[in-house]
Amino acid sequence: MVEIPESLRSMFSATVEKRGEMYVLEVPQSEVDHGALTPGETYRIGVLTQQLSSTEATDERTTQSPQSSAKGGSEPPTPPVTEGEVRDVTIETVGDQGDGLAKVERGYVVIIPGAQPGDEPTVEIDQVQENVAFASVVDSDPRAL
Repeated sequence: MVEIPESLRSMFSATVEKRGEMYVLEVPQSEVDHGALTPGETYRIGVLTQQLSSTEATDERTTQSPQSSAKGGSEPPTPPVTEGEVRDVTIETVGDQGDGLAKVERGYVVIIPGAQPGDEPTVEIDQVQENVAFASVVDSDPRAL
């Protein structure tokens, strides 16, 4: 299980881009809009790699638009979940508000109210945002009963 420190302010997926002699990660506007980050401030970041299976890597290459490929992949990746989707997740930790947090593809976070670390519920995705989704439990983990 991954421990997430309480000082974690934000988590999102981004592509590393080369610009001249520098490498840049673009921060989604929603992070500023939600108050997680403030322009001009300095933050400590952590970088998590996501190994894709050969099928996922092929899917990702074939779903990139010619425009995003020409830009060097500067378009932010789309969320790996959709509203109404049902999937099994594993709750890794609890967030500041007491909700369960699960990670899916590319480290994308799904927030599940009432879930506890170690639970493995089946959830339905209720709301999808650029960097996080909210879900509700549709079938509880039998171990949690």
